[in-house]
Amino acid sequence: MVHGTGRRIRKATSAEGAGESGLAKLIELHALNSFGDMLITIALASTIFFSVPTGEARGRVALYLLITMAPFALLAPVIGPLLDRLPHGRRAAMATSMLARAVLAWTMAGTVVDGGIALYPEALGVLVASKAYGVVRSVVVPRLLPSRLSLVKANSRVTLAGLLATFVGAPIGAGLHLIGPGWPLRGAFLVFVVGTLMAFHLPHKVDSAKGEQRAVLHADDQPHGHLHLHPPPAQPPKATLRTVGPSVILALRAVATLRWLVGFLVMFLAFLLRDDPIGGLQPTVALGLVAVAAGAGNALGSVLGSWLRTRRSEAIVTAMLLVATLAAGAAALWYGVLTVVVVAGAAGMAASLGKLALDALIQRDVPEAVRTSAFARSETLLQLSWVAGGALGITLPLDGALGLWVATGVVGLMLLWTVRALFRVGLRRRPATAKVA
Repeated sequence: MVHGTGRRIRKATSAEGAGESGLAKLIELHALNSFGDMLITIALASTIFFSVPTGEARGRVALYLLITMAPFALLAPVIGPLLDRLPHGRRAAMATSMLARAVLAWTMAGTVVDGGIALYPEALGVLVASKAYGVVRSVVVPRLLPSRLSLVKANSRVTLAGLLATFVGAPIGAGLHLIGPGWPLRGAFLVFVVGTLMAFHLPHKVDSAKGEQRAVLHADDQPHGHLHLHPPPAQPPKATLRTVGPSVILALRAVATLRWLVGFLVMFLAFLLRDDPIGGLQPTVALGLVAVAAGAGNALGSVLGSWLRTRRSEAIVTAMLLVATLAAGAAALWYGVLTVVVVAGAAGMAASLGKLALDALIQRDVPEAVRTSAFARSETLLQLSWVAGGALGITLPLDGALGLWVATGVVGLMLLWTVRALFRVGLRRRPATAKVA
């Protein structure tokens, strides 16, 4: 049975040329990565979230987010240029992130029982390693792209594999937690050791920088901006993201807002439903419904991404902002079980499909020679947006209607800004021509 299941998984991941290009191996590696991250999440959630009173838990998570955001705020301007300067070590970077999490998971298995202060730097290290893997993975996908797949479909397939692995990992992690609080972390240790070995089995072209150049993103006085390809000057101008083109910036702002909304809802609803469950449900049941809805929405967005047409990506990200705004507004007006579940599912779907549309725009408007650099910078910004949303979610009073009105206002304002920008940019049928110096 195991052999048959393995054959079916390999057949699914290798479809449409993914096996020949090596994308199938990356899909399987990402599924393993998501499985291990879920085991660690279950172990930490039981310690930081459920095992202490609400007020103390909010303080602990606030501290966790603070020490999480600080390194990324400092590393955001560094990660992209570092990937540009080190284009040959992608397999080693992914293996290192796996090995670091394996060591930290084993270490945390001994400290998770008492939940002491030592757990926080260890958890921070795991999160930084996980985000570093995410950035590297996003820039590796174009190097393994089969000729029969678009970049959007390839990313959709990778994301969907990660979601399925997360769903599988959740009950396994819960079962391990019943044995003891350290057992999910010991399981994660084994998973990441296997992932370290799998990373080195990725195709050698992952480490090939043939045809790529360094992206120099700098300020431009022209309204639409241009992407320049040239050797770095002695004193490069100040870097900005505007030079990748107006359509990419439009989508990047929109998707960053959607990622902010997801982070906000995760933290706000987690504490709200624990302190004041809706519909008379038990806190774990209410949280479970919201988690299932968010996961289903995320999966739906990934599935829809398989049918995404890149020529209408600007309209898609705008439509996702509209869906998120309407869902949040409805939940604020009629706060209850149904509307909270709907807003969680809508946010998950909008963020997932919006990210795929952003990937399509980067593929369309950014020259292939510097596309990996653009992916690295955008991924870093999206990670910071999630943390910023989560930080606001744990600082607001635990009032359902108030929190959802705040979310509606933020997303609604960005929707108006995006619609205004959409009229200026228009819906392009052909890629924007980058200015090459």
